[in-house]
Amino acid sequence: MTATDTFAAEGRVARLATVDEAGYPHVVPVCYATNGHAYYSPLDAKPKRSPVNRLKRVRNIRANPRVALLIDHYEEDWARLRFVMVQGRAELLDGGTEWKTARTLLEAKYPQYRTLPLPPEGPVIKIVPDHVVRWSPGS
Repeated sequence: MTATDTFAAEGRVARLATVDEAGYPHVVPVCYATNGHAYYSPLDAKPKRSPVNRLKRVRNIRANPRVALLIDHYEEDWARLRFVMVQGRAELLDGGTEWKTARTLLEAKYPQYRTLPLPPEGPVIKIVPDHVVRWSPGS
């Protein structure tokens, strides 16, 4: 695994960008995990303004599955800046083996899910990369 791949796998938060039917972008911070082939983001039990299936990101993915996931690192020392942007297609997993595997990856990465567990049901966003952009100074 390259240093960039390790950075993408170990990052703690990313920004998920979706687009609605009218072309308006929507960006939210998300937790995520990866198996090296796809990225998974839960629709967890943290407080939300809408029911999970009515969240803007869920409605946008249903209308337009093209998304971007940005994993970045900022420091005052700009020589240490870096990011990985994953552009791809999203789908909502509502059960099955891959849904269970995604939840296991997320629970292993985020110890917070021990005290605020993922709901026993509910979708997980799966992002399959079409294109990955990696950047750091000197790259």
